[in-house]
Amino acid sequence: MRSNDPRSYPAARVARHAAGPGSARSHSALTSHGALRVPEVTAYFWIIKGLSTAMGEATSDYLVHRMDPVLAVLLGFAGFVIALALQFSMSRYIAWTYWFAVVMVGVFGTMAADVLHVGFGVPYFASSALYAVVLAAVFVTWQRTERTLSIHSIDTARREAFYWAAVVDTFAMGTAVGDLTAVTFHLGYFLSMVFFAVVITIPSIGYRFLGWNSIFCFWFAYVITRPLGASFADWVGKPVSLSGLGVGDGNVALALTIVIACLVAFLAITRKDVQRAAAA
Repeated sequence: MRSNDPRSYPAARVARHAAGPGSARSHSALTSHGALRVPEVTAYFWIIKGLSTAMGEATSDYLVHRMDPVLAVLLGFAGFVIALALQFSMSRYIAWTYWFAVVMVGVFGTMAADVLHVGFGVPYFASSALYAVVLAAVFVTWQRTERTLSIHSIDTARREAFYWAAVVDTFAMGTAVGDLTAVTFHLGYFLSMVFFAVVITIPSIGYRFLGWNSIFCFWFAYVITRPLGASFADWVGKPVSLSGLGVGDGNVALALTIVIACLVAFLAITRKDVQRAAAA
């Protein structure tokens, strides 16, 4: 589901593509409010997104088992707030602040989902349904307010606030859904990973061959990357007795952090994921 390269489009077509369906204004009018604040949807985007979901899962699990869970959640929340504050302080998309925010959303989103189950005894089915309802409410409010859910139109603080609200909820919901399949449905981590790997091909096939709406397909895939990444992290990190490979949550978190840092540094230098539509 990689976005077409806007550099191959005429400027007018790039403007229409970037604005997204449902937008009555041209892209030039949109960007007058400020530069685009999220990256282009390329292969790099999906790779780092997937890695960040796995890293967030492993980091959260490592912290809550290595220190007092309350302190771990407070630290996760503090990192989450700091990361979003940095992201909102930027006037345009900057690779390191954006992906730092995604990573911290991954860590705190995992904790938010786990708190409901571990702290309050909420079943995974109930927490999955709750987060699904919240996500639907975010999307409905966002659509009615801004008339588009396209990430090619995130150029104001309000649109970005909707965007991050959706991202946070997708992480929390994805965590709950991943645990639902692995624990409640007894699939285990590996079979859960395989299941979500199959599911994530659905929006790709629908977009490429069936003419499905690109925005719907993007958010469909975005939601599924979370349980897919979380299942992978759990499968690799958890003990063999829990159907894992026994590598350890800390080792998985560290390895993924290094890979993510290298990829983000590459993007920060090359700017390969900056949305070219803004320049056009």
